[in-house]
Amino acid sequence: MMRRTSLFGFGVAAGALMTVLVTQTDAISSMAAQAASSDTYRQLNLFGDVFERVRSDYVEKPDDAKLVEAAINGMLAGLDPHSSYMDAKSFRDMQVQTRGEFGGLGIEVTMEDGLVKVIAPIDDTPAAKAGVQAGDVITKLDGEQVQGMTLNQAVEKMRGAVNTPITLTVVRKGQDKPIEIKVVRDTIRIRAVRSRIEDGNIGYVRITSFNEQTYDNLKKAIEDLTAQIGPDKIKGYIIDLRNNPGGLLDQAIAVSDAFLERGEIVSTRGRNADETQRFNARGGDLTKGRPIIVLTNGGSASASEIVAGALQDHKRATILGSRTFGKGSVQTIIPLGGNGALRLTTARYYTPSGRSIQAKGIEPDIVLIQDLPDEQKAKIAAAGGDTTRGEASLKGHLKNGEDEQAGSPSYVPADPKDDTQLNMAKELLEGTQKNAAFPPNPNKTSVAN
Repeated sequence: MMRRTSLFGFGVAAGALMTVLVTQTDAISSMAAQAASSDTYRQLNLFGDVFERVRSDYVEKPDDAKLVEAAINGMLAGLDPHSSYMDAKSFRDMQVQTRGEFGGLGIEVTMEDGLVKVIAPIDDTPAAKAGVQAGDVITKLDGEQVQGMTLNQAVEKMRGAVNTPITLTVVRKGQDKPIEIKVVRDTIRIRAVRSRIEDGNIGYVRITSFNEQTYDNLKKAIEDLTAQIGPDKIKGYIIDLRNNPGGLLDQAIAVSDAFLERGEIVSTRGRNADETQRFNARGGDLTKGRPIIVLTNGGSASASEIVAGALQDHKRATILGSRTFGKGSVQTIIPLGGNGALRLTTARYYTPSGRSIQAKGIEPDIVLIQDLPDEQKAKIAAAGGDTTRGEASLKGHLKNGEDEQAGSPSYVPADPKDDTQLNMAKELLEGTQKNAAFPPNPNKTSVAN
């Protein structure tokens, strides 16, 4: 038998909603072995035959470990798009991403012309204190040329143990010669939430991912906005979940709970009825009942859809934008000792009213598609791309009836003044535009509290 204990809030990859499973395998009894399907054993024997034939007769000597890993990946890829095998390095990277903190420098970077360009140093981090500036181009890391590295390779080299130094060779506009900047690594915390004031009295909160820092970041953002605007002057909040690929289940629950006083937030249902779990709000609305508008688009997936679905079903918020991605499944991370981890789809999740959004997504209360600029349309047309990819378009996705839906565009303008979804949300909160869906009528909710 296999004894299982689920732990929420540990290690997930971007774009996936996960729980963590710690396993302890007991000895399999002889009775269970005898009851195993003979057909299954025949198939395993077939695999063994093929494996041995490849090892002995392939034109070049293969790597046994790579053969096994490829076989595992093939098996998991045949299940659904979200089940996969992670080697030890991928597993470590996933844990770093979901913890939301790591040893590093504190800079946001991109790759440009084969070199690493600094988008911006993060405030109060080693990079900012050492004098790294936005626009700097990093050409060497500890004397090693960046040219030829991938962005991930360069980022991995910049990360490292806290209190260890690294020297960046930087080309800066206006400087005749490269500059060498020594930076000592420290603990860097990824900001999962960014906030600002709109129109003097509206709190705008952008949630970029659901890692271990998300709820705490959200709580601080709301406290800061309340203090800056004044608790009696805030007209409402805009919660921007656009292009948020998801993350940790427990953080999706905590963020939903931040705006709800009571009621179910989400339920997860596995293959067996006794595996169903329900998660409920504990009370304590951080916004004190202020109006909320949630922005979504085709890039809002997984944990983002749990939050949007819970607030929509409870009539706590008006959802504005375009249909979400439609990822309604839960992945469990199963550590495999020192050999990485298995990411396996183990359940579907349902909104408080019992909706499964798998391959359907959440339809906003107010549908507003963001217009694409001409240059974006030209790029998409030239690449033969599709702006409406969703879960339903993924090969091998879990089916969900006959009424599956395509995704929606995920474009968000860089300049807020061109953001029609954001601007409509502000107009609704300001009262300069009216819509029957705002504010939502809590008396029409179908959710039992």
